[in-house]
Amino acid sequence: MTRHTHKEIAQAAGRFERLADTLDPETAKVEDTDDLRAIATAAETVRTDDARLQEAVLLARAHGRSWNHIALALGVSRQAARQRFASKASA
Repeated sequence: MTRHTHKEIAQAAGRFERLADTLDPETAKVEDTDDLRAIATAAETVRTDDARLQEAVLLARAHGRSWNHIALALGVSRQAARQRFASKASA
C-alpha cells in the first residue's frame, strides 16, 4: 500500500483546486462514477478492517497467545501469521 506524505497530499489538493476552478458546471460532462465510489468504499473498508485485525493480533500476543493459536483463528499457517504480524507485534 502506498503512503503519501502530507506535502504530496497538499500538492494534489492544490492541483484539484486549480482544475475545479476551470470547470464550468453548465458545460462539464458528468459521468456515472458509482462503480469508482464502490471501489473507494471497499478499499477504505479493507484498510479499516486490516487495522482492526492488526490490533486484535497485537492484543492476543499481549495476552500471551501463541502464534499457533493466532494462526488457527486466522485460518493460516503459523509461519504465515508470524510473517504478517510478528514485526508489528514486536514494535
